[in-house]
Amino acid sequence: MASELASRLTSRREALWLMGAAAGLTALAADGVRPSGDSRASAAATPRARPVIHPSPSPTPTPTPTPTPRPAAWTPAKLTALETPVRELSQLSPAPPPKSIALTIDDGPNPTWTPRMLDLLAEEEVHATFFIIGEQVKEFPKLTRRIADAGHQICNHTETHPITIAGLSEKRVRKEIVDAHDRIADITGVVPQFFRSPGGIWSDTVLELTAEQGMLPIDWAVDPRDWATPGVGRIRRSLLEGKEGDIILCHDGGGDRSQTIKALKGAIPKLKKRGLSFVAL
Repeated sequence: MASELASRLTSRREALWLMGAAAGLTALAADGVRPSGDSRASAAATPRARPVIHPSPSPTPTPTPTPTPRPAAWTPAKLTALETPVRELSQLSPAPPPKSIALTIDDGPNPTWTPRMLDLLAEEEVHATFFIIGEQVKEFPKLTRRIADAGHQICNHTETHPITIAGLSEKRVRKEIVDAHDRIADITGVVPQFFRSPGGIWSDTVLELTAEQGMLPIDWAVDPRDWATPGVGRIRRSLLEGKEGDIILCHDGGGDRSQTIKALKGAIPKLKKRGLSFVAL
């Protein structure tokens, strides 16, 4: 009886041992399937490396071009004046080709009339010489650049257009000329080579300071008085009096210039038919 009981206990212990061993094998098998270690613990222990973000390099600023003179249409050489102020192309050296005539435009840029003038000149394939006012350049820089970009000559017509310039002090005249000179060069990139005194009024001081700034004083031979708005017909008749070598005066600022635009539209083709060729200084 005692031996039978001992035999049963032994068998039971063996069964329990076998069951425990089987459970252990099952656990070992499961561990073989899972990645070793807990993923969350591993992530906490080994943080992800963050990408290194390098700051973008500062853009290289575009260098501002140095203002330079714009040569006359017919020569790369710097012009000199045989007489001052210059009223005809023959008073310049080197002289332009035969049959040349020059159209000059004063008192702009003007937001209403300058664009119309530029459109007309582009349509007629004419390059003109613009004498512009510094304070207008300051107010309308984009329009000023449009004049220069269209290939027209850019010139100095003082900072504020003082009609009494001949009676001003040397200091004031210098400021009028230099301020406009620097502003025009900064805005357009063109260093003015020519100066026109307001109203065509000259004095020794004005001429001396013009030369001091390396500019030639330019007047005119044909004045249709378009600034006084005398009528399209009268302006056109005056323009048609222009001949070889003449410097013609017109305006795109200082008032309503619709008569000037209409008169030029009629006169330019007729002057061309005579064999005259428009040149910019």
